[in-house]
Amino acid sequence: MHIRHLIPLFDRARDRSEPLVLATVVDTIGSTYTKRGAQMLFTRDERYSGMLSGGCLETDLAGHARTVATTGKPRRVRYDQTGPDADLLGLGSGCEGTMDILLQRLDPAERWEPLAGMLEAFRARRAESVLLVVESNDPGIPLGSGLFEGTGAAFGAGPDGDARIARTLAGARAGVPGPPATPQLHQDVVPGIDALRLPVEPPPQVLLLGAGPDARPVAELFAFLDWDVTVADHRAHYAQSEFFPRAREVRTADLRSIVDFLAERRTGAAAPPFDAAVVMSHHLDTDREYLRALAGTVIPYVGLLGPAGRRDKILASLGDDAHQLTDRLHAPVGLAIGASTPAGIALSIVAEIHACLARACAGSREHPGA
Repeated sequence: MHIRHLIPLFDRARDRSEPLVLATVVDTIGSTYTKRGAQMLFTRDERYSGMLSGGCLETDLAGHARTVATTGKPRRVRYDQTGPDADLLGLGSGCEGTMDILLQRLDPAERWEPLAGMLEAFRARRAESVLLVVESNDPGIPLGSGLFEGTGAAFGAGPDGDARIARTLAGARAGVPGPPATPQLHQDVVPGIDALRLPVEPPPQVLLLGAGPDARPVAELFAFLDWDVTVADHRAHYAQSEFFPRAREVRTADLRSIVDFLAERRTGAAAPPFDAAVVMSHHLDTDREYLRALAGTVIPYVGLLGPAGRRDKILASLGDDAHQLTDRLHAPVGLAIGASTPAGIALSIVAEIHACLARACAGSREHPGA
């Protein structure tokens, strides 16, 4: 469950000054539904957003959350699904693993941290990471306190205590490896204190160059994954927001403006740079110029829709620019899943990009150097 899905419940509760309880998976052993760093929210009346176990532990966890909401005291809860009594207790999730979960109250007194800061970074599309204290023998650095590594802001112990947390954890940061893409548990980050590093990554940025009818399911699938999609086309009758209701941006752009737009996004000043681009205008000359513009970027994944013969014709006409695309061009774009419908082809495209950005790129239909 992505952090974005916690936003509606969080915003509603904060607007009403109603306390929430944040549940964070600290660690897991064996087979579990979610892994370290997964989060969900509970209200005092046991409504919740997110999921940690596929629905099997949430009811019991809600009872613990109600206690935390009432007392304000954070607690860790362990669910061990490896024993023979798991099903008898009504907690069998079908996974034979163990989950440690930290529950902490979010309220105005503590500025709704750490979730407020995490969501602020996400909304600003700014990379951030949080050192969240998940075990402590120091009363001045309690469970659920922590430090935002990007801003240096501490939370969890009030103004005076936060200053001490900032000093303590800031000094420990040098010994903690740089922000990884996945949450990491660091034991004894300082003596007697374990901290969970939670990265907040902006959503992947995808550019669709071509806004024909077959681009719509591609954009919808990316939106379903909570990725940001920008759609551009030189044809105004295709580049319509009503056709791409969940895209971050839909723009009519001639080839000159595409070059300027890519240069702006490369700096990341106004918005993050693109992680992937798919060329799919179905117009040979336009696709060639889109690829020429992309050749001058460092976008790691570039996809081209269409058969291999069409690809070869376009690359031959690109001259030296083609060499700048060789290691990152996927053409024909998409995984070889036997797709023939627009929806199926969209699935193959989205799946391939997902795999490549996760460094698991293999099995594409065909691309130079494959």
